[in-house]
Parts: sequence; C-alpha cells; structure tokens
Amino acid sequence: MSTIPPRRPRAEELHKACWRKSSYSGGANDCVEIADLGAYAAVRDSKDLDRSPVIISRSALDDLLRRYISG
Repeated sequence: MSTIPPRRPRAEELHKACWRKSSYSGGANDCVEIADLGAYAAVRDSKDLDRSPVIISRSALDDLLRRYISG
C-alpha cells in the first residue's frame, strides 16, 4: 500500500510561520531559527532572512537533533 507524501509548504506558509530561536542564542541575532510546518520543518539563518530557508522532513530533523543531543 502506498501513501501520498505530504505537500511541501508554500511561500505564504513560510512567511506566516512561527519561527523559534534556540534558548542558547544570544541577543545578537546570530543563530539558526526553526519553524514547525507539520510534516516538514523550515530552518533559516537569523542573520540572512532574505535567503530561502531549508525545508526538511520532520523525521529528518528529529533524527538530526537526536544524533546531535546524544552525540
């Protein structure tokens, strides 16, 4: 049985996304921000908001963070 992959987020969804910074970031706007987009997550550089964010699946992000935290 095949499943249809979720639709990738559109530009307006990225514009309206709730971006979060790490609690480890300082006040100098020098960190990575993440937005939860359901089946996907968006990652961007807080110093370069004009650049398109990287869109990855939530499972890939979860795996990356799990490896980073345990590593």
